[in-house]
Amino acid sequence: MYFENKMADLLCEYSLNLKRGDTVEIRGEVASEPLIKACYIKLLKMGCYPIVRMSFAEQLYSFYKYAEKEQLEFIPDAHMTAAKTVKAMINIDCEINTKQLTGVDSGKIATNRKALSVLKDIMFDREAKGDFSWVIAPYPTSSMAQDAEMSFDEYAEFVFGACKLNESDPVKSWREVSEYQEKIVKLLSGTKELRITGKNTDLTLNVGGRKWINCNGSHNMPDGEVFTSPVEDSANGEMFFDVPTSFMGVSAKNVHLTFKNGRVIKAEAEKGEDFLNKMLDTDEGARAAGEIAFGLNNAIKKATGNILFDEKIGRSMHLAVGSSYPEAGGKNKSGLHWDLIKDMREDAVVYADGKKIYENGKFLGIE
Repeated sequence: MYFENKMADLLCEYSLNLKRGDTVEIRGEVASEPLIKACYIKLLKMGCYPIVRMSFAEQLYSFYKYAEKEQLEFIPDAHMTAAKTVKAMINIDCEINTKQLTGVDSGKIATNRKALSVLKDIMFDREAKGDFSWVIAPYPTSSMAQDAEMSFDEYAEFVFGACKLNESDPVKSWREVSEYQEKIVKLLSGTKELRITGKNTDLTLNVGGRKWINCNGSHNMPDGEVFTSPVEDSANGEMFFDVPTSFMGVSAKNVHLTFKNGRVIKAEAEKGEDFLNKMLDTDEGARAAGEIAFGLNNAIKKATGNILFDEKIGRSMHLAVGSSYPEAGGKNKSGLHWDLIKDMREDAVVYADGKKIYENGKFLGIE
């Protein structure tokens, strides 16, 4: 239980802003039971009220295979109440089968995610007011290790390192990350136009008046990024994403998006193009650029097939289509939020208001 206890301590003591008496929901697949138990005990010791919402293996596959439209759109009262009242949420990323949804009707997924967007909007709004906090953290499985093309032991060690649990004082290490990333936030703050260039890429975004967020382990574990939400009608140009990614277990490779006045007008992919376009049609807001970010965790060096890690790859950038973040000033709402990743280590430059600030994966004057 060494890994589980260290992770529980990090999540409950550092990531979430908890106090005695807070109600905290813990979500996870049954394979993550050891970490759920460690978090449950930790929260009890802190005087909190933990609620466990555990799913069985491949529950989502069963749901999407058999659910009818009314069931896809149904939101249980208990889930609505939780979205409105729980103080914090721990979501454990753990799947026995990460490919369970590959053959599922993507239209059903879109319908369900559109319906569930109301819960996400409630929690995002509460978070912006300081009334709610959340964190996502991994628990390794053999399926996740296979996606990363590692043995289970190798993958578990990778997770351990990416989360800094191998450090003598993980909290201190994440505070040092926060201090470094705050320098990048300071560099980017006040920027009006961001221009990203590279292979098949020349994209401009208006980020004026938007807040850059220092992702230091308070929401994701592991973490290591700085992001904002662009002005909703501002994305123009093209961006090529050469790091393979997936959404709801369905893979996409070499995605190429073309934007006009803030919306994706053309979406191509070497793999997963049909699924990508169906997700972009989820709702009115799905074709907007909801996030632009720099990946800064140099302990993560290559794609693992898990967005929790891959969006943080050191010397990368990612853009999310779909919902934006109110805390960054974003106003776009959607049931979709799909992060697409670009390797920035070669022939890549970022300009802030015409000034080169980032080249080939490094911030000029900071690194």
